[in-house]
Amino acid sequence: MKVIKVIMSALLAAIISAPGASAQLTAAKAFADAPKTVFPLLDRNVRLDMIDYFNGGLSTASTNALQGKSRITALTPSDMKISMTDASSYQLTLLPTSNDTIIALIQTVATPAHDSHIAFYSRSWAPLGDKLFTAPSLNDWLTPAAKKSGADVSGMIPFMLAEYVYDPEKRTLTLTNNLSEFLSPDVYSLVGSDLRDSMTYQWDGKRMNLSK
Repeated sequence: MKVIKVIMSALLAAIISAPGASAQLTAAKAFADAPKTVFPLLDRNVRLDMIDYFNGGLSTASTNALQGKSRITALTPSDMKISMTDASSYQLTLLPTSNDTIIALIQTVATPAHDSHIAFYSRSWAPLGDKLFTAPSLNDWLTPAAKKSGADVSGMIPFMLAEYVYDPEKRTLTLTNNLSEFLSPDVYSLVGSDLRDSMTYQWDGKRMNLSK
């Protein structure tokens, strides 16, 4: 009988420690467990409070390290949106893969036009670099007609401003051109017709690919 108990205990321990046996990763858990370097304005206890407030149906905001107000504005098991400050926000979303889960984190800042950056991490928040997505260059933003005519807008556009939003249901990342909110109307009227209004990328389980 003792031998059977030992064997059963060993099997149970193996099951518990096996990959995938741990609790399923959710957006809320990823947010709570993120290292301070990812969300420097929020310590873990504040993040846990934010989750509790949202789940409790409360609009209570939490005080961040800048003494500003932060709150969760949307939350599902695989996606969440966070208002960090009056000028910055985040979208944390879980990307499905064939054998694991990848965390995608979009940070958007008002400059004053909204401009975004996306970063990818393993489920344990190890950075995955830029192998999953290549941000479009200014030339990529040109319309087919502008490329065909050889249009050069680089002299009037110092940098590109685009807001990123991921749709978990469609698995699409949409980049919206926000230059019209930054450039003067006179300048944008000269280049606006040469630029795409938006660009859409599709998550295929391995990387974000530009949709044709």
